[in-house]
Amino acid sequence: MSLSNNRTAELWRGFMPRRQSVSNRIGNHYLSLQKYREPGPPKPDTVFEKWAAVEVSDFDTVPSGMEPYEMEGGEYAVFVHRGPASTFPQTMSAVFQEWLPGSGFQVDSREHFELLEDGYSPIDPMATEEVWIPIR
Repeated sequence: MSLSNNRTAELWRGFMPRRQSVSNRIGNHYLSLQKYREPGPPKPDTVFEKWAAVEVSDFDTVPSGMEPYEMEGGEYAVFVHRGPASTFPQTMSAVFQEWLPGSGFQVDSREHFELLEDGYSPIDPMATEEVWIPIR
């Protein structure tokens, strides 16, 4: 998908009813994961791979229709977004246009992800999510 063809809500609507079928979960949080083909701030038409995920201790039992994904790991800058998902672009703008240029870091070509606590609602004005940006 891309930001201009964002199908995130559709992805999560398909995942959430099946989330309890995932065994060996670690915690009750969720990961909204993006894998971009090129490093740097994403543009509206930048195509990326998107995953709705939970953390597990092993891949011994993967439910039918789901796939395992192992993150690459590495150094991340972590930010907190507060508010509904509709205001998320403002947080990302602050990260990429204000923080990043003066940070001495560059965006790495690894997974970007948001950590969402159990009960997260994208329309909740008090929602919080951790935003993990890969850096080098």
